[in-house]
Amino acid sequence: MLLLFFSAASSDIASDRAALLALRSAVGGRTLFWDTSFTTPCSWQGVQCENNRVTVLRLPASSLFGELPSHTLSNLTLLRILSLRLNHLSGPLPEDLSRLSHLRNLNLEGNRFSGPVPDFLFSLRSLVRLSLASNNFSGEIPSGFNKLTRLRTLYLENNQFSGVLPDIELPNLEHFNVSLNNINGSVPKGLQGKPKSSFLGTLLCGKPLDNACAATPAASAAGTGKNGKKKLSGGAIAGIVIGSVVGFFLLLLLLIILCRRKSGQKGRSVDAEEIKNREDEAGEKPIMEAENGSTDNGISVVTAAAAAMSANGNAASEDGGEVAAAKKLVFFGDVTRVFDLEDLLSASAEVLGKGSFGTSYKAVLEVGTVVTVKRLKDVMISEWEFKEKIEGVGAMDNENLVPLRAYYYSREEKLLVYDYMQMGSLSAFLHGNRGASRTPLNWEIRSRIALGAARGIEYLHCQGSTTAHGNIKSSNVLLTKSYDARISDFGLNQLVGPPSSPTRVTGYRAPEVTDPRKVSQKADVYSFGVLLLELLTGKAPVEEGLDLPRWVQSVVREEWTSEVFDLELLRDQNVEDEMVQLLQLGINCTAQYPDQRPSISQVAKRIEELRPSSLRDDQEQHDSVGDAE
Repeated sequence: MLLLFFSAASSDIASDRAALLALRSAVGGRTLFWDTSFTTPCSWQGVQCENNRVTVLRLPASSLFGELPSHTLSNLTLLRILSLRLNHLSGPLPEDLSRLSHLRNLNLEGNRFSGPVPDFLFSLRSLVRLSLASNNFSGEIPSGFNKLTRLRTLYLENNQFSGVLPDIELPNLEHFNVSLNNINGSVPKGLQGKPKSSFLGTLLCGKPLDNACAATPAASAAGTGKNGKKKLSGGAIAGIVIGSVVGFFLLLLLLIILCRRKSGQKGRSVDAEEIKNREDEAGEKPIMEAENGSTDNGISVVTAAAAAMSANGNAASEDGGEVAAAKKLVFFGDVTRVFDLEDLLSASAEVLGKGSFGTSYKAVLEVGTVVTVKRLKDVMISEWEFKEKIEGVGAMDNENLVPLRAYYYSREEKLLVYDYMQMGSLSAFLHGNRGASRTPLNWEIRSRIALGAARGIEYLHCQGSTTAHGNIKSSNVLLTKSYDARISDFGLNQLVGPPSSPTRVTGYRAPEVTDPRKVSQKADVYSFGVLLLELLTGKAPVEEGLDLPRWVQSVVREEWTSEVFDLELLRDQNVEDEMVQLLQLGINCTAQYPDQRPSISQVAKRIEELRPSSLRDDQEQHDSVGDAE
């Protein structure tokens, strides 16, 4: 009996594997990197299993091309989550997807699927989230969505739907969007409680939109006079009078709005100058918390965004304003969306710092959530390419990386939303306040930071031989309350154009790197080596006239090793040998020639060995509990 059980399980996972291989043959892309020598697909990228069956398939931005063939995905009979967003898939959806009775989350956003919405979708009664946004679906939006009674999210925006919007009354529906479609008529009663942003760029009217629907002609109450001519009844005359009064007030309201818009545009140029001054004042300073909760840099993110649009001359036209506003925050993973773009843009904010890729703000939302918003500059790639690359960044999940939660892309603005790190950056801790209130960074804390940063970079390098950070520096190492390091700004060098300043991160840059956009893993190791030396010496590599690696080597050659360490480290007893060995590791990482440098995995392993066993035990215990930050 037991043998039959294992045979059946093997057969099921074997059929799942065969289905995925058939999909791989049809659409290619990054599925070609799957290691087909494995008898189980559970370790393939994007594939997750439970009880030896495939239950999750996530292949966002994976360069998949062509049509989805029949008898592939439908054979993954226990599939619960299917995400194929931001690919190049086209044609109609295969009808046998109706066999996926366990499917709860279906995300096909950002492809080229076409034709009407197939009826078989309405048989997937377990669906909780469905996104068909940004495709070429056409025809009328079917009322069959009402059969999906468990649905909480339905995104249909940016397609080619036409006709009248049906009344969709789903008891659990929380998120809904049909913007940027050629649909008309009034917003159905069951959807009037949704925000205006759900219907932008359409021909719809009525609540919650500002444009009221045209009144339907009332049945004539007129009688017939002696000459056969119609008379106006008293009610009709009263209606004409009331209509004239209402029309007058509407015209007056329109004039007020136009006047305010003009004054708002005048104010915007002032805002642009103010924002630019504040960002310039921030300079290349590291991200850090304002003392005593001060908000001297307080500005709203929406003011900054609007000011930038005005300053760049790229403000959306009045006709295109609603279309631009229809774009929304794109969140990663299955996280609950506790805020939307409108919440983010109206949040109070303060400038945290201005770095190589843009300006960072601390944004406090009305719901109490605090996030970091980075406004990117010099983005030189297309929207499609941007989305494809940023999806890869958002998919990275490691405790030593600052997670990217969401992004926003428009012609004028590119925003990235990260977790807010209250403790700020390593650079701020090393080179900021050195007064009596400062928390000393002893050997335990510094070695912990070094190990966490190394592990974060190691995770990045494990994504592929060509994957590198490209901008490692102490201001991009952020700290949790327990002094665990988290790497920020990873993956951004592939999004921006040539650096505006030739001295960008010069103190950390490997000698072989001439173009900051073209980096390597060995160049990352060099930058991390400089970071280690900075941790140990307390000296900033960007100080004018200081080549930190050469300075350290010269001190070591003169056998004045103890003189090299930060005074705070010299207070620690019995750890000088470990400090010297970590110093030597930093020197090895900053070797002149790339092939003489260790890999980041070797570096991380060596740092772990250098930490005392008691500290390693504390680290393991902490890791098992997890960081609540």
